[in-house]
Amino acid sequence: MIAEATQGTESSEPRQPDGSAWPIPPLDGYTLDHLYELDLPPHTQLIDGSLVFASPQRKFHSLAIDLLVYGLRSTIPEHLRVRREMAVVLSSQTVPEPDLIVVDAEADADQRQTRYEAADVALAVEVVSPESESRDRDTKPHKYAAAGIPHYWRVEMGGERDHPVVYVYELGLTSKQYAITGIHRDLLKLSVPFAIDIDLTGIDHL
Repeated sequence: MIAEATQGTESSEPRQPDGSAWPIPPLDGYTLDHLYELDLPPHTQLIDGSLVFASPQRKFHSLAIDLLVYGLRSTIPEHLRVRREMAVVLSSQTVPEPDLIVVDAEADADQRQTRYEAADVALAVEVVSPESESRDRDTKPHKYAAAGIPHYWRVEMGGERDHPVVYVYELGLTSKQYAITGIHRDLLKLSVPFAIDIDLTGIDHL
């Protein structure tokens, strides 16, 4: 909300709740360096040079991530790792934070690391929230595909009991675009990118 102008020479620029000024975006947009130099809220993402702040999430969002993390870790090959809410560098001005990623173990050696490269990611997963619908359904999958991430899942809340519905996408070898390979309710059973068997109704027991 824009603050009303005050009398005298005081600035009328927008202020944060604590009274401090909002950062002024660079003319060419924010970059990866800004993302780590500025004092930003946790889980801030960078999309096309703009900062995207995290909003409060529904319980479904957290439980869906937990369900998939537990399920993937029970079947994942030894050369891969599952990580949640970690930044992935797609370009100098686009650094999203997928809800869940599967990465090559060789890219996961440093306990202090704060991000991964797109080339290290085998699977990116986004759990859709009301405020993230456009990004998760359109913006992010296009950017993940352009960066060469071979697999993408979009998880939505659906059905009478609000269970996860998983939309599974695979990257075309020549098109550099995702093609949907299935919509999974109740059970997520796949052989690609590796053997996966997750009871999606298990969210009721978390």
